[in-house]
Amino acid sequence: MSDNQLLKNPGIELFSTRYQYYFRVLLCFSAAAALIAAMIKQQSLDVIIATLIIAILIYSSIAYWFSNRQETNSPALYYVLNSIDGLLISLAISCLSYNPLPSVLLICMVQFNALSQGGARHWLAAMFGAITGTLIGYFLLGKQSLDLNTSLELSAATLLGTFAYICIYGICSFRQQQKLTAENNQLREESRQHKLHAYKLSRYLPPPVWESMSNNDKPLTTERKRLTVFFSDIVEFSQLSEELEAETLTELLNSYLTEMTKIANHYNGTIDKFMGDAIMIMFGDNENSSQGTKKDCINCISMAIAMRKRMKVLQKKWAEMGIKKPMQIRMGINTGYCTVGTFGTNRNLDYTALGPHVNLASRLESAGQPGEILVSYETWALIKDVIMCRDKGQITVKGFSHPIQVYQVVTHRKDLGSNQSYFEENTEGFSMHLDMEKIRNYDKDKVISALIDAANRLKDKVIS
Repeated sequence: MSDNQLLKNPGIELFSTRYQYYFRVLLCFSAAAALIAAMIKQQSLDVIIATLIIAILIYSSIAYWFSNRQETNSPALYYVLNSIDGLLISLAISCLSYNPLPSVLLICMVQFNALSQGGARHWLAAMFGAITGTLIGYFLLGKQSLDLNTSLELSAATLLGTFAYICIYGICSFRQQQKLTAENNQLREESRQHKLHAYKLSRYLPPPVWESMSNNDKPLTTERKRLTVFFSDIVEFSQLSEELEAETLTELLNSYLTEMTKIANHYNGTIDKFMGDAIMIMFGDNENSSQGTKKDCINCISMAIAMRKRMKVLQKKWAEMGIKKPMQIRMGINTGYCTVGTFGTNRNLDYTALGPHVNLASRLESAGQPGEILVSYETWALIKDVIMCRDKGQITVKGFSHPIQVYQVVTHRKDLGSNQSYFEENTEGFSMHLDMEKIRNYDKDKVISALIDAANRLKDKVIS
């Protein structure tokens, strides 16, 4: 384990192995110095005290060796070391005849050392060792006398050891605090960078993909869902790209896609992809933003109407850039069950929707005229009470063997008011499609007469 690396064991979280060794050595040397001072005071060689001094010095070396072995470095090891600390210090206190000043200082040092290493558990381990050492000293070694007279040598040795321990501990704490502060600042900077990168990445990914990446408990799966699929493109954009300079074309396209993206996000649409000037958007794929098939479909139509209105503003802006021919978009919308999810290889995946209903939306977009929003019958059936549409009849599209019934979106019914020129009503036994813009003047009287005649017949009819 590196000296600069913080220990990751549950019991050792504050200081590195090197600092822990420094504290233990200071503790052992303080006890050894006190024992040597006691022998000097006695002016005789005490075999037990001498043996204990040697044991303490050997223990400090063995503890260092064990602490730096990666394979033996575990929380249990430090519980054992703290117990031995308490044991040796208590034996030293017994050999000092329980002299008050050295005893208090040494026992405080061993308990403080244990608490700083790992908290209550390590403190209990040191207490266990201290109690065991006291019992051994009292009963086995016969150290039962109490010496209340503290000599100058003993006091000086103990105080010097305590002072050195406190100073070294303060220096190590300060260095460790500096290191932790630097690492904390680095982590904050890395976190800020990660958030910035995540934000940039989220702009390139559809919301369901980003939510799946952010939430590991919710993997992205392939499902069958009823979606409303939207396609749009700029009419004759290929011809325009040949006429414009690359810089002008890039600015134009970026401004167009930016405006369309804002509108799509406002209506909670999932932008599937940009294909040059073409856009594919899905509604109903994201469970968090979906409001039900009908509401999603209305939101999609509302988005298309808003895009068409926004294009009029962009046309003025582009005219100021020198683009004289006004650009218009055409849009196709279809609703149906699609397979939505990720498709591709292990190294390259794409989030999209597949199925005939997706193809039909694309075909409707291609079949539309500039400024038109074409929808299928399935979509019209969901929006007809909110959105005014004109019946465009049936068209033949590539890839479908049968004719497709299509409708042209006019606008929201609530926005028509007295200017409404298209009326539509369908019920059992009655169907009416009235488009006043298509009725010629010489046919107006004929239509009015037919409506009055139908109304009179309906009034006179007795319906059982």
